[in-house]
Amino acid sequence: MPRQRNHRIAVLVLEGAKPLDVGIPAQVFTHRASMPYEVRVCGASPGLVTGGDGLSYHVADGLEALEWADTVFVPGYRHPDTEEAPAAVVEALLTAYARGARLAAISTGAFALAATGLLDGRRATTHWHYSHALARKHPLVRVDENVLFVDEGRVLTSAGAASGIDLCLHLVRRDHGVGLSNHVARRLVAAPYRSGGQAQYVPRSVPEPLGELFAATRQWALARLEEPLTLADLARHANVSPRTFSRRFVEDTGYTPMQWILRARVDLARELLERTDLGVEQVAARVGLGTGANLRLHFHRILGTSPTEYRHTFAPTAAAG
Repeated sequence: MPRQRNHRIAVLVLEGAKPLDVGIPAQVFTHRASMPYEVRVCGASPGLVTGGDGLSYHVADGLEALEWADTVFVPGYRHPDTEEAPAAVVEALLTAYARGARLAAISTGAFALAATGLLDGRRATTHWHYSHALARKHPLVRVDENVLFVDEGRVLTSAGAASGIDLCLHLVRRDHGVGLSNHVARRLVAAPYRSGGQAQYVPRSVPEPLGELFAATRQWALARLEEPLTLADLARHANVSPRTFSRRFVEDTGYTPMQWILRARVDLARELLERTDLGVEQVAARVGLGTGANLRLHFHRILGTSPTEYRHTFAPTAAAG
């Protein structure tokens, strides 16, 4: 039997490309004895490509590399919400897909894939900071900001840079099984498996104020998450009717007041899991969620993981509750 040829990976570097996003697929799939892959890094044309973060790239190949590739990776790049992917790039991606190639985006590379129309009607993700911009710019895309990556068959997208590793390992696992995927993870000193459905871990934040009155109410609530809090309590503190408070709160944050309270409680639980050795039941009581079962329910619904798994990821020396 003749030896099967290596799977061909093209990494398409666009203007403003982020260094880590470019490096992840180039390193994961790098050709070596244990890896049945071959990689070419290319651009819209051969030569110098100005990257982000003070780095530039010299690529030997242009878009003809997409004609050669079995899988095309589009790393994230700067200002995807204001700058359009070049028409030649969009056409080359469409041509590659039409002949059977697999297309994968890391972070804001999803904007280039969305420009082809191939994400229309499909689930997709991107870095949490750009998820709303992607939804606004491409309203037919079903943007899911709460996952690490999305596999839609021959079109795949991932969140921020580190989740690009998860996407690459997922493809190795899909192509060649768990054994090779675990081997690659060990080489990268990376977690061998994080499911695509696991949530992106975004920083804790307080929404921009509607005004001093509402900002004060949010701060007041954050200091009392351990206590029962109702819409009436919040509106009373803000000195407006519950209906007015709820309407203006949704307009500003995109969440109802009680959804915001719940997420604030989960955020506080994250901090306690990272920084303390409190058990899950104790954390649940401290953040106003009552029981460990209730905390696990909301933690899984919002973050896609359990409190114990979260602690193992972010506070490995802490006692698992």
